[in-house]
Amino acid sequence: MALVETKDLLAVRAIRQSFPKPGGDALSVLEDVNLSLREGEIVGLLGRSGSGKSTLLRLIAGLNRPTGGDILYHGQALHGPAKGIAMVFQSFALFPWLTVLENVELGLEALGTPEREMRKLALAAIDLIGLDGYESAYPKELSGGMRQRVGFARAIVVHPDILLMDEPFSALDILTAETLRGDFLDLWCEGQMPIKSVLLVTHNIEEAVLMCDRILVFASNPGRIAQEIRIDLPQPRNRADIAFRKKVDSIYVAMTEKSGDAGRRTHTERFPGTGIATVLPRISINVLAGLLEAVAAPPYDGRADLPVIASMLNMEIDDLFPVAETLQMMRFAEVAEGDIRLSKAGLDFAQKETEDRKRLFAEHLLTYVPLAAHIRRILDDRASHRAPMSRFRDELEDHMREDLAERTLRAVISWARYAELFSYNDQDEMFSLENPS
Repeated sequence: MALVETKDLLAVRAIRQSFPKPGGDALSVLEDVNLSLREGEIVGLLGRSGSGKSTLLRLIAGLNRPTGGDILYHGQALHGPAKGIAMVFQSFALFPWLTVLENVELGLEALGTPEREMRKLALAAIDLIGLDGYESAYPKELSGGMRQRVGFARAIVVHPDILLMDEPFSALDILTAETLRGDFLDLWCEGQMPIKSVLLVTHNIEEAVLMCDRILVFASNPGRIAQEIRIDLPQPRNRADIAFRKKVDSIYVAMTEKSGDAGRRTHTERFPGTGIATVLPRISINVLAGLLEAVAAPPYDGRADLPVIASMLNMEIDDLFPVAETLQMMRFAEVAEGDIRLSKAGLDFAQKETEDRKRLFAEHLLTYVPLAAHIRRILDDRASHRAPMSRFRDELEDHMREDLAERTLRAVISWARYAELFSYNDQDEMFSLENPS
């Protein structure tokens, strides 16, 4: 087995991951991913949904095998689950028919730990994570935060070298997540956690700055590390500190930069391909209009700092970025250097009445969204002014996965309905023109 020269607990080298698509082609999910994890640090994988973060975590956990590259743990290649690597999932993943104690004991039982030692370790983990007294409770009797504490106890009970955390706080309400996050950090900073290092997947920028020593910013299509950002702030960290806010701002800038050497990222990356091959997010007109109105209004007056507007609207990057970049694609706004700036058309839209908004949106939809223009042109050219959904779905699936094709069509259908460009009937799956010219 290959050996590494460093003292890294974990070394990921040139990892690639792809999955077959219908027709024999391969969909590349990860490309040339390299990272290291050393003792005593929390490293964050920060990026949007679909960028491959969770896929990478599953490869490190040994739950899947990579298409190419190597994952080295203590210098030895991983070919499956490793004894010293544990994982906390977003969805709790508890067995409902087992008690808290029995759920926590599972990992020890798999290791063949003697029953008396197993019970002692499990009770210690339950006590450490703040669930003393709930050993006999079943998951259905616990709140979401308590169930996730059971997930943490089950992961740390085996005293792993590496704890993998896949968005462990995202399924919780804001206050519960904040409490659990704070308790975890307190135990980590006090040296009470029986683990050596943490690899955290998140799409929450503030969470990453609050918890991590290093942040690896993921780009998409395919997933890769675009930039590494060191967080040299002492713990405990205060979200209100100027230095903390500057770090958050710098990450927003990194994730919206147009070009450069920081990972080959471009501002149109959310929309890969050209023409009708552009993948579109499903975003409602109300959300698009809401962001335009918010940025157009005082005190922003057409230009806003993304972290500030995200905080004001209580939106995370998975919510905010697709909306901002859709407005950019349609030339209602520009997203760059951590800011969103409305174009003249964006300002006009925010100030117009409903019918004028529809006309302006229709113009931009036809001009800047090729699929919308393509569907409208086909409908105009046909004597019946009708066309089946399958006709366009088949075209899109030549360029993208089936689910992305469906999502892209649904996005265009929603936008076109608002703009009154064409109609779509779900029952017969047919596009049509209501008032053909």
